Amino acid sequence: MIAVLTSGVALGAHVPGLRLAQRLRERGADVSVDVLERWLPDDRLAAVVESRRHFQQDLRFALAAQRLASDPVDDITPQARGALEERWEEQGVDTFVVFSGFWLRLLDSFLGRRSRPARIVACHVDAVVSPSYRRASHLVPQAEHVWLARDDGTLPWTIPVDTRPPLPWSARTGRLLVHGGGWAIGSYQDRARELAAAGRPLDLIVPGESAAVDWARCFTLDPTWHPWHDDGLPPLLGVPAGPGEEGAVPGEQGADPGEQGRQLPYELARSASALVSKPGGGTLLDSLWTATPLILLEPAGSHEAANARLWQQLGFALPYDDWRACGFAPERLEPLHRALLGAAARPRNLIDGLLTPHT
Repeated sequence: MIAVLTSGVALGAHVPGLRLAQRLRERGADVSVDVLERWLPDDRLAAVVESRRHFQQDLRFALAAQRLASDPVDDITPQARGALEERWEEQGVDTFVVFSGFWLRLLDSFLGRRSRPARIVACHVDAVVSPSYRRASHLVPQAEHVWLARDDGTLPWTIPVDTRPPLPWSARTGRLLVHGGGWAIGSYQDRARELAAAGRPLDLIVPGESAAVDWARCFTLDPTWHPWHDDGLPPLLGVPAGPGEEGAVPGEQGADPGEQGRQLPYELARSASALVSKPGGGTLLDSLWTATPLILLEPAGSHEAANARLWQQLGFALPYDDWRACGFAPERLEPLHRALLGAAARPRNLIDGLLTPHT
């Protein structure tokens, strides 16, 4: 039994964890998903939701929270810990795949009292140690650390997102997908307005329907969805189109509307000519598997700054200011797409790594 351990406050790590679980199940593995916030008391969860609202208003709140945030494990009651550990024992979990370093403290305590050994795989979606892992370096010393990206210029491992090849450049819509990561933060809405004024067609993910605009095709995360209540991918909803922004939304004909909404973020990325976003770990994975260039916005923390440097070094990305300096020239994007083509085949497949007997 494999337990995939994620955190709902970091969708850039949570979504790769969900994709890993999906791919493992397709290979016949028995997999569960545990979200850290699922074990928090209600008042702490309410504070998480309120924090998201502040982060969307000003990126500086998110940066300050990374420096000052307390360990959420402190808020998990002994009763909740006991229930979690009992469930792991009942399920017979023998492999834990960790996408948030906060889980390592819980695992360190649990495994220290458990007679049966377990395999611990700490999966890093960023090119350097992310905030949740910084205070956990001394915990679970037997853990294997795998990296989807590294600041030495390599992509050691990957999680396969799609079985289809990237959409050919000639089949791209010419649209740009503009977003602020899983929590819709940063300067992306101002940048979207500037791109629209320059005549570029946009798909824009906004924080809510009230933030929709009439100069872009807008989408928003379903407000009823929370990762600690739902193990599915985040569903996007379309917002009524503005003048001139009608058009076919990518997706399979006849697909279940609910499932189509969950796949929509990736489908929009797959058909776009570029992603305009801060460089979170989940965005890097989408860029890699869709071979869609990344136009880099301001990073949310030093780990995202390292992601930006790596994607530029590999020829996959262009800083927003550099693209603006050349008038948002479309011809600057195709070389980035060509650099990305085939890159997803070079890293080791994490599915194979997990299903290979560990010695």
